[in-house]
Amino acid sequence: MTDQARGARYATLAIVLHWTIAALIVLQIILAGRMEGRTPEAFAVVQFHKSIGITVLLLSLVRLAWRLLHPPPPEPETLARWERTLSTGVHWAFYVVMIGMPLTGWIMVSTSRIVLPTLLFGTIPWPHVPGLAELAPAVKTPWHDLSQAAHHLIIKGAYVLIALHVAGALKHQLFRRDEPVLSRMAPGAVSGRWWEPRLLVIAAGVAAVIAFGRLYQPPHPAMAALPPPPPVEDVADSPVAVGSGPALVVAPTPAGPVKWVVSPGSTLGFATSWSGEAIQGRFDKWTADILFSPAALDASKLSVAIDLTSVKTGDEQRDASLPSGDWFDVAEHPKATFTATRFTQTAEGRFVAHGKLTLRGVSRPLDLPFRLKITGDTASVSGVTTLDRTAFGVGQGEWQSTDSIPAKVTVTVALKARRR
Repeated sequence: MTDQARGARYATLAIVLHWTIAALIVLQIILAGRMEGRTPEAFAVVQFHKSIGITVLLLSLVRLAWRLLHPPPPEPETLARWERTLSTGVHWAFYVVMIGMPLTGWIMVSTSRIVLPTLLFGTIPWPHVPGLAELAPAVKTPWHDLSQAAHHLIIKGAYVLIALHVAGALKHQLFRRDEPVLSRMAPGAVSGRWWEPRLLVIAAGVAAVIAFGRLYQPPHPAMAALPPPPPVEDVADSPVAVGSGPALVVAPTPAGPVKWVVSPGSTLGFATSWSGEAIQGRFDKWTADILFSPAALDASKLSVAIDLTSVKTGDEQRDASLPSGDWFDVAEHPKATFTATRFTQTAEGRFVAHGKLTLRGVSRPLDLPFRLKITGDTASVSGVTTLDRTAFGVGQGEWQSTDSIPAKVTVTVALKARRR
């Protein structure tokens, strides 16, 4: 390539950034149409959309820095004055879109009522806008509303700019042989040639990006594996639990109730579904005062306190939303409690704790059937029960509906305890 030809096009880095950012913006437009609804699929697309947006922001800043340091190649001398003015205006307006759109989206995420962590492509932590996530709700709301309105306005402006940009490029490529415009960003393109191979490559690339945006499904949050339970010192004492399965044998015990302490590996979990996709969860911090003996049910009692901030479901972003006001509301109600002072035996090794569960400040009766096996100074307990989350106000606003997340939640306990 001659020096003259080389000077009539953008630098290689500018060309690569131009087409990469263009492809990502097209991808963002397609993804935006898939973010409706409160399903695992939509949630995963939103997280992917955030990752692409931050990528566009970073690449656009690099592109702007390069543009300020390296003047663009001269435009064809035959362009009319109004064409030069319009071209320059569209050029700089694109920088407003490329930087303003992800920036307003970043502010929206940082000032959301439910502050979720951002993990770029599910792995790289990305901070919130400094100072915004820590604002009081009354102050964050105007920031969120303003950034949301600006985000939507910029999106509409982007559609206009894309239409002008594409129309201008096609006009000069197809109808002006003496105005090589496309070749500045697609080196080698011959102006005036309708079947320009580079145009076909660009069209094929756009089609491929659209297809990818429609078909690609980012990993759902429910696909992540739940981490192993914490060591016993983090669990402390654990409650008796509920369940089904073959009856367990109860060994002879003292006449009076016995104090029990939980052993490592005991778990307090729950299970539900999200649009038919199973979700398993667990609380990592809970304490219990257990005084129980099959031979002294009238004197047995149980008191359990659950730290709701310790919820784990295998997805960091989903776990960050559960303590919010829409779900557990830990700011007002950091703990859930279960107390029982009445126990009945239903069969050999089978019992029911008749108690009361308090969650989000709401108390409701709850029966917990459980199965027990005592061998020497060790007790094994397992069980399953269910509760209605809506009876406790777990799931506010749009989450009150049981269309995507059912009202029924299964609670499971598996533990070993030693006699104190």
